[in-house]
Amino acid sequence: MSLLVLGMVSCEKVLPGGPVDNELLDGPMSGLTIEQQNLFLKGDEAFGEIYTVEKGLGPTFVATSCSSCHTGDGKGHPNKALIRFGQSDHTGNQFLHLGGPQLQNRSIPGYAPEELPAGAPQAKLLAPATVGLGLLDAVSDETLIAMSDPSDLNNDGVSGKVAWTEIPDYVQLRPGAIENEGKYISRFGKKAAAYNILHQVSKALNQDIGITSVYEPIDPYSGMEIDPEIETVKIHHLVSYLKTVKAPTQRDENNPDVLAGEELFNTIGCANCHMPSLTTGYSPIAALSEKTFHPYTDLLLHDLGPSFDDGYTEGAAERSEWRTPPLWGLGLVKDAQGGDYYLLHDGRAHSIEEAIQSHGGEAENANSNFSSLSEEEKGQLISFLESL
Repeated sequence: MSLLVLGMVSCEKVLPGGPVDNELLDGPMSGLTIEQQNLFLKGDEAFGEIYTVEKGLGPTFVATSCSSCHTGDGKGHPNKALIRFGQSDHTGNQFLHLGGPQLQNRSIPGYAPEELPAGAPQAKLLAPATVGLGLLDAVSDETLIAMSDPSDLNNDGVSGKVAWTEIPDYVQLRPGAIENEGKYISRFGKKAAAYNILHQVSKALNQDIGITSVYEPIDPYSGMEIDPEIETVKIHHLVSYLKTVKAPTQRDENNPDVLAGEELFNTIGCANCHMPSLTTGYSPIAALSEKTFHPYTDLLLHDLGPSFDDGYTEGAAERSEWRTPPLWGLGLVKDAQGGDYYLLHDGRAHSIEEAIQSHGGEAENANSNFSSLSEEEKGQLISFLESL
């Protein structure tokens, strides 16, 4: 054996391997074309770009980049929480003239950061994980309507509803979009107030970083329309990236405790809202088209009871209604949160068990069923959730 080969063998034995795919949240989905892979890379670069004053940052803002809130495409940390304020019902936001709907708590030199107006209804929100969004976007409106049961006709205590909202003119409707009195079904954001990824990205650039665009030209500081501060092509690179970030892959799926926990997840009622499987409709991106995937969400609004009523709402949601968050990647999100769990929309829960026990309203029965489990069964259910 040559010295070169011996050296290569010894390096293979000494050098540690990188993390396997199912231990990471970020990365492209499989099945992309070369062109789609290139767009993913351009969008990935834009996602990590740090905005400065010269690039249009501010003058007031929350973050200087997308990745600073979505580290590794994971869930945000409480020290980067967003504060939405100004709207307590569906009559509109009463604090737009005072900086609503989002508090920009940082500023560039020479400007003062915003302060929360006295008496403004508010909600603290942590940035969600940004994985598998293209699959969620490609689920048809027809599928969501079929899952909804706003009058609880099946008497299971769960009455999820679709989020009928008005959408901006720049949003292109998805294939098979269903209209209802001038409104369409939104599905992104904590309250499902954003229609699609372009809508979500354009709003986030504007409200989180203070960047105007052809889609959102109003400067959140002055309230005036100004020239775009970001190239439109870069926004579409971001959209392409977020559409094709892979879905998390379950780990330890054959572990006996995980299998037992999965059965418990279904029998105690968690799956009534956290739907294990969905199937996409047609998408021009073949990797997203007519695919069955496992996000553990129904993308519907559910009333979670008084403890989830922060006094603020947006879109079609009532104050205590929240869109079911996907559970995929749950066992990995703490890596993006500094090694600890900060769960629920505001990060109040520091463990999966605490998050479950916080649920009320439509999830009260599932919460009660969880409390009735033995300690062993609770451990199995949590093992399953951490495997996602």
